[in-house]
Amino acid sequence: MLRLSGLYRYPLKSAIAEPLTDIQLDALGVVGDRRWMVVDAQNGRFLTQRALPHMSQLLARHTATGGLTLSAPGFPALDVPLPDPDAMLRGVFIWSDSLYVPDAGDEAAEWLSRFIGKPCRLVHVPAERARYIAGNLSAEQKVGFADGFPLLLIGQASLDDLSARVGRPLEMLRFRPNLVVEGGAAYAEDSWRRIRIGDVEFRVAKGCTRCILTTIDPLTGERSADREPLATLKTYRARDGELYFGQNLINQGGGELKLGMAVEVLE
Repeated sequence: MLRLSGLYRYPLKSAIAEPLTDIQLDALGVVGDRRWMVVDAQNGRFLTQRALPHMSQLLARHTATGGLTLSAPGFPALDVPLPDPDAMLRGVFIWSDSLYVPDAGDEAAEWLSRFIGKPCRLVHVPAERARYIAGNLSAEQKVGFADGFPLLLIGQASLDDLSARVGRPLEMLRFRPNLVVEGGAAYAEDSWRRIRIGDVEFRVAKGCTRCILTTIDPLTGERSADREPLATLKTYRARDGELYFGQNLINQGGGELKLGMAVEVLE
């Protein structure tokens, strides 16, 4: 039987994952997932581990009042209030999208600039300012600061197979999924089109293309000297010049997911 064996969210884009036993879903995917982002102070472009591997050591957790607590080795924790959704709007760029979102203020910017090592700003995306999903796959569905889709699913058997090919265990968090499913064959998720977990249905939008971020050890922030797992993925998961691992999902409505829930393949 297929079941949920892992649930994760990422309060701040490209920062440390938050493992959870249950999650809520809303119009943007997992509630609180990638609603905050660090951008270059000069040009507004989003910053990630791709160019800044030490972001893997940055911890961000939601506060009870909707804000964010930032912490990192050698840095004092900082509580950042939720910014006014209509004040201090800043133009930001994420991939090909541009949008205006609230800036979290100078104190957060100064803290993050010291950690990042360059001038940057912290921004938040309220639901009403979210962007539409890439490729117009859904006329209504929006997404926050995730790369392109609300959720990412990976089968545990797929990771086990990749680890065996690489020759060492790989951490699931290299791939930054929201949902991990166990009980199926390796890469079974490639053939799914619609699934249901609890009362929530999901549409499988497309395979997830993988990049240099997967070569970063999520615990240490160090890159793999042998460029794994990309080197191995290139031998059997390449298509049209891209490497694929995992599936992007779009949730059809809100609801709750809990670890251990059955996963039903509808199509």
